[in-house]
Amino acid sequence: MSPTSRFASIRNGESLDFSKIPVVPIEDFRSAVLKMAAANHRLCALLCSGKDGRPPGSLLAVLADDTGGKLYLAASQPVAGYPSLTPDLTQAHLFEREIYEGSGVLPEGHPWLKPVRRVSADKVAFFQEQGAEVHEVAVGPIHAGIIEPGHFRFQCHGETVHHLEIQLGYQHRGAERLLREGPDRRSLAVAEAICGDTAIGHAWAHCAVREALAGATLSLRAEALRAVVLEVERLANHIGDLGAISNDIGYLPATAYFGRMRGDFLNMLMTVSGNRYGKSMLKLGGVAFDLPAEMRSSMIETIKRSVRHLAEVGDMFFGEPSVISRLEDTGTVSRKICDDLGLVGVCARATGADRDVRQDHPFGLYRFRHIPVIKLDSGDVFARAMVRFLEAQRSLEFLSALIANLSEGSAASPCGAPAANHLAVSLVEGWRGEVCHVAKTGRDGKYEWYKVVDPSFHNWMALAMALRGGEISDFPLCNKSFNLSYAGHDL
Repeated sequence: MSPTSRFASIRNGESLDFSKIPVVPIEDFRSAVLKMAAANHRLCALLCSGKDGRPPGSLLAVLADDTGGKLYLAASQPVAGYPSLTPDLTQAHLFEREIYEGSGVLPEGHPWLKPVRRVSADKVAFFQEQGAEVHEVAVGPIHAGIIEPGHFRFQCHGETVHHLEIQLGYQHRGAERLLREGPDRRSLAVAEAICGDTAIGHAWAHCAVREALAGATLSLRAEALRAVVLEVERLANHIGDLGAISNDIGYLPATAYFGRMRGDFLNMLMTVSGNRYGKSMLKLGGVAFDLPAEMRSSMIETIKRSVRHLAEVGDMFFGEPSVISRLEDTGTVSRKICDDLGLVGVCARATGADRDVRQDHPFGLYRFRHIPVIKLDSGDVFARAMVRFLEAQRSLEFLSALIANLSEGSAASPCGAPAANHLAVSLVEGWRGEVCHVAKTGRDGKYEWYKVVDPSFHNWMALAMALRGGEISDFPLCNKSFNLSYAGHDL
């Protein structure tokens, strides 16, 4: 029997009647998930219907076929416990910790069931290495700069890092619980606040789930305007990260230039939406604000200037031998680790993974306009920086053509009530990587389940692996080269 027989399939941004999703005994569910993973299907989400630490609960798996562009869904019968997937499927490790923490459903045999979000600082256990001259370094959760809280525990021998354990959860805000109480007038604002620098990516994923459940259709102009602001968000953050990386290695000329360019794109979002992060730009059925001709002309001029400036600063930065020597072979993540952990976004493409939602599961305008996927294979800080640089260039090219040729039509269309007893999945390629929202409605059309997977949820473990065997002094640079979100993880 084919493993896909245990699954229902949909495309990104579609919904289906929940009764069409196979609900199978936990043994069959586990076996089918592992067989699909062995066939190179990636685990996008694993969630449980149980709440407030009270089992039993039903499991739901969402697996992506990145080659075929399909999403596969399967559910288990309610259980209080089950044999953990993690020993056979590393991608499941953090999902299963989260399931146990939130529902009390026990993944039996999981190697390390630490809290994911509900942190009690005086009760957190950390892995410890014993041995002569081995020492432990604790960093955070309170940091020296204006930065979110997270704790990093290093096991070192001299300067060499043997193990890094990352403890997050200090910003747990109950965002998924607030979304489960909807949909209501605050739901979109909650989605935008999941991760402040990815407000547009999360807003789009939330709107797409809601629109799929309602069977709404957007105009081509609305889809184009969403793509415009998503790519501007990508540019602001990619260019900002290049500046931060150059700052961490003390190459201040590039820091200043990249920082100024980042400001151009934050100001562009301000002009379009009224704030520098694009909040309130998206609405159900489209966007809240159109782009008049004068605004488009100004944006095109900024983009033309940025194309030239980015090339000049990039040549200066990547043409400096001292820069390259500091970035190359630092914080390397292999392709095997990438695939084992199910990494997404920039840090996946920096290991050679041809993985981008805009290509693999195209949504909105990306169904009609393609952006080439940039990938390198060295997996180090250099690769992560270069992928950002080249992606920024592709986004500028995409925006230049798109804004000059916007389709006519309405910026927003009506969006009705969500269908009862339906489930929808939306994937959006945010600037860090894949943003995933999963929603299931009950008989009254309200959300029974709402699951958010920020790209940082997949990728934080990669930072820990990047430090193994490296020097502890490399940590700030490695950390910045990933630039993962604490808030997006903590929800």
